[in-house]
Amino acid sequence: MDSLVPMDNEVQQGFETLAIHAGQEPDPATGAVVPPIYQVSTYKQDGVGGLRGGYEYSRSANPTRTALEVCLAETEGGARGLSFASGLAAEDALLRTVCRPGDHVIVPNDAYGGTYRLFAKVAQPWGVEFDPVPLGDIAAVRAAVRPDTKIIWVETPTNPLLGIADIAALAAVARDAGALLAVDNTFASPYLQRPLDLGADVVVHSTTKYIGGHSDVVGGALIAADPGLGERLAFHQNAMGAVAGPFDAWLTLRGIKTLGVRMDRHCANAERIVEMLTRHPAVRQVLYPGLPDHPGHEIAAKQMKAFGGMVSFRMESEEAAVRVCERTKLFTLGESLGGVESLIEHPGRMTHASAAGSPLEVPADLVRLSVGIEDVADLLRDLERALS
Repeated sequence: MDSLVPMDNEVQQGFETLAIHAGQEPDPATGAVVPPIYQVSTYKQDGVGGLRGGYEYSRSANPTRTALEVCLAETEGGARGLSFASGLAAEDALLRTVCRPGDHVIVPNDAYGGTYRLFAKVAQPWGVEFDPVPLGDIAAVRAAVRPDTKIIWVETPTNPLLGIADIAALAAVARDAGALLAVDNTFASPYLQRPLDLGADVVVHSTTKYIGGHSDVVGGALIAADPGLGERLAFHQNAMGAVAGPFDAWLTLRGIKTLGVRMDRHCANAERIVEMLTRHPAVRQVLYPGLPDHPGHEIAAKQMKAFGGMVSFRMESEEAAVRVCERTKLFTLGESLGGVESLIEHPGRMTHASAAGSPLEVPADLVRLSVGIEDVADLLRDLERALS
């Protein structure tokens, strides 16, 4: 995928340049090259009703958060970026902006457990219906569309089964249905994949993950292709109030500066680990879109720059999967993903426990890896020891 994106009407700049500079001009008062942390709740106004620089109260807008939101919009190629207190807060704001009781949403049949919980335990009691559908089957998605379908909700790659959805094809289905295509781009990051370029209407992120990149901040984001949708989302961001604080915004902005170089290492390390896992006799199946026999490999190769740092694999039993998770040393047993350190987890008992007994229940023998940027030889030794 072409990494060049427009910064203005005349200049095309690459992803890494935008990640470091978009929304981050040197501070006009001091010349500081890094945006300050505006740890402030309110602002002096220039007369009654006269806002100074558009700021009045930090729930509505904060200069540090603005810098992050501009950077997010530029790196995803969107018209408007919005930063939230968490990825689920961003998802909730999108749902409540677009949907009303009686509306319908199509979701992946292997979506993130927290997303499923939001739909099943929050949105559905509010009156929004949803259907889990295998998004790799375009005919099945078309068949699931109803007159009241408002959103086709996509993860690609999915969490934790690493399924791949054809964003451009689903965008066409959404347009025909008069629905929005929302793409959770958390696993890929804007460095590897730009859904808005492929026809999506809005991108969702847990910025906690690869964008933040250091396991030290929780956040979420929405990036809209259309300015009008961006305004509607911004209204709900302010009205509902689940915004990123200035220090959280600053940490996330610091993380995105190195996203490109980190993702290169995440991907390279993941590929080496996949090579080892596919040969290991204790591993029954490896799930990774970079494998030629992965059902979504060709689509992933077309719409992603590389195949990412997430790897899942299946053991012979649940007990064997749990044993591997408990035996690693460098791979820390923990939830979340996308940080510089490697993590291992058992999705069925951890991140996806809320989907147990539902159509989105994950296999009990599944192990999920978030491959970090450590020395890959050390990571390989750690996994081989845990699998032995």
